[in-house]
Amino acid sequence: MAALIRILAAVLALAAGPAHAERLKDVASVQGVRANPLVGYGLVVGLDGSGDQTAQTPFTTQSLTAMLAQLGVNLPPGQALQLKNVAAVLVTASLPAFARPGQSLDVTVSSLGNAKSLKGGTLILTPLKGADREVYAVAQGNLVIAGAGASAGGSKAQVNHLAAGRIPGGALVERAVASSFALGPDVRLELHATDFTLARRVAEAIDSQWTPGTARAVDGRVIQVRAPDAPEERVAFLAKLEEITVESAAPAAKVILNARTGSIVMNQSVALRPAAVAHGNLSVTINATPEVSQPNAFARGETVVTQKTDIQIKQEGGQLATLEASAKLSDVVRGLNTLGATPQDLLAILQALHASGALRAELEIL
Repeated sequence: MAALIRILAAVLALAAGPAHAERLKDVASVQGVRANPLVGYGLVVGLDGSGDQTAQTPFTTQSLTAMLAQLGVNLPPGQALQLKNVAAVLVTASLPAFARPGQSLDVTVSSLGNAKSLKGGTLILTPLKGADREVYAVAQGNLVIAGAGASAGGSKAQVNHLAAGRIPGGALVERAVASSFALGPDVRLELHATDFTLARRVAEAIDSQWTPGTARAVDGRVIQVRAPDAPEERVAFLAKLEEITVESAAPAAKVILNARTGSIVMNQSVALRPAAVAHGNLSVTINATPEVSQPNAFARGETVVTQKTDIQIKQEGGQLATLEASAKLSDVVRGLNTLGATPQDLLAILQALHASGALRAELEIL
């Protein structure tokens, strides 16, 4: 009898399939361990006549004059500069957690004025500041532009974007950001998405590895974990903590609609109730033909050009189609495809299905 029970349990386990487990580091992060955005204003020099037009961007000339003054070059008052090889740019970077002075960062350089291209330019020394207006890094180097362009005789050809580029390793960290990683007796884990079920499962998985009460779900996003006080022990503790596997909860049903591109994305939790849909296309065509009305040779009239407009309205007949109830994403997609509608038409159909209560999902329009 015991052997029969073990066989039945094995069969049921195979039928159910393996549970989808994820590492804790893939669903949560340690509170306070994050990157910090940096931004700076600078100048790119060495452009081949494709820089800012100083008449429309006076701040480029002002910046260049101020930089030359710092280098000991004083221009005569009221000196007008006509420079086409200089461009004002905005420099951005991301300062990772635990970055130390001397570490290099990748930076992105974007034109602020009306420069045609930054290709071949060099960014001069630019301080990068954080949200507290303190300098955390300095950037300088040659730009890498993944594009090309040419123009002659009024014609122009361009491949990719020429007004922005990157400098790999173009910034050096000057100061570190203080972290609360080693402060306090507890470490807080933040889930990437609010999920009360997953928060409870994470707390239970941590308690199963250590003593009960080690972890506590504060809310649907934060789990408070008691950690060792010594920094080296805390690092080893978190390294082991990140490798804990937890069964992920099914995501909330959601449909993402991009009204600009017509893109539609659904997750596996989307369900459909029985519904009937009728869809028809309405097209309006307007043709305008110019006609010339010319008077006789001896008449004192004027030649008049008029427009002859022809407007046609055509509406295609839409048949009433039935969508069967389904809880599988493949069946939902198959049912929507039977309507024969384009992605742009499906935007309206999905919104109508959601309003009627037939579509069991949250709609998010981008």
